[in-house]
Amino acid sequence: MTHSGRWRGNDMDKDYDVITMGDCCVDLILSGGSVVPEFGQKEKVVDNYSLEMGGSCTIFACQAAKLGLRTAVIGKVGDDPFGDLILRRLSDAGVDVSHVARDESVRTGITVVMNTGSDRAMLTYTGTIDAIGREDVPDGLLGSTRHLHVGSYYLMDRIRPHYRGIIEAVKAGGGTVSLDTNWDPAERWDGGLKALLPLVDVLMPNENEVMAIAGAETVDAAINSLRETVPVLVVKRGKDGATVHSRGEDHAVPAVKVDALVDTVGSGDSFDAGFLYGYLNAMPLVECARIGSICGSIKTRAAGGIAGQVTLAEIRGMIGEE
Repeated sequence: MTHSGRWRGNDMDKDYDVITMGDCCVDLILSGGSVVPEFGQKEKVVDNYSLEMGGSCTIFACQAAKLGLRTAVIGKVGDDPFGDLILRRLSDAGVDVSHVARDESVRTGITVVMNTGSDRAMLTYTGTIDAIGREDVPDGLLGSTRHLHVGSYYLMDRIRPHYRGIIEAVKAGGGTVSLDTNWDPAERWDGGLKALLPLVDVLMPNENEVMAIAGAETVDAAINSLRETVPVLVVKRGKDGATVHSRGEDHAVPAVKVDALVDTVGSGDSFDAGFLYGYLNAMPLVECARIGSICGSIKTRAAGGIAGQVTLAEIRGMIGEE
């Protein structure tokens, strides 16, 4: 990798490098033992649990901030201990929380994650995940960022119809936009997504999501369908790393080997932040994917979405950059 002098992390012409709409919630992660429940009043024993900040967008924001990107979250938390935890974790990571409001009328969202190590199942109470509307997004903020990252597209019903206008406002200010839809619990894969895709600069699904978005039966068919719609398509492939596709190039980047994989919660979100760090620093797409792969892989060394996240100094040390 050769990008001496390009690890700058921000552009002072804008107030922020990245903003995102916060799907604010916590994760209760059950791991080890028999994590698959059975009805009939059967009790099972698990090996461990952790309670940590969750949310695709808030996990993403923490990793982006740890890479030195000036990052802000727009969102709501409940007036409860889970809300306290979220605000503390975001602030500790360096995220600007001045646009995260307390709302006494709603409870902080929670996801129960049943983690087997290589796979997971989730049950979610949305609460504050779907609490923000267009009125909560300051117009001036949209023009003051270099980039908008959209995540949890199918969990945030209130803000979703307004994304077109929000994206257009960001682009009018010279910003770029990325989208990681995450899974659609209803499995309809619409909700205005097809009309939104032509406005997106970077689309970042995993293998199952890219097939669902494209309505294709194979990953390759999905890539061929979508690569002409979005300028940059990044497909996250778990233990096989990631592939990057634009109209003129294709790259495959392996995952980074981790000696002791703990769990994969938040790995994709950390990948997104690493990739966008490179993207916002105008690095070649293969280098963006390599940084994303480092962030996504190394995060798995600790339980929860943010505990194992890397810093920019760690990444530079891993690739031998000074």
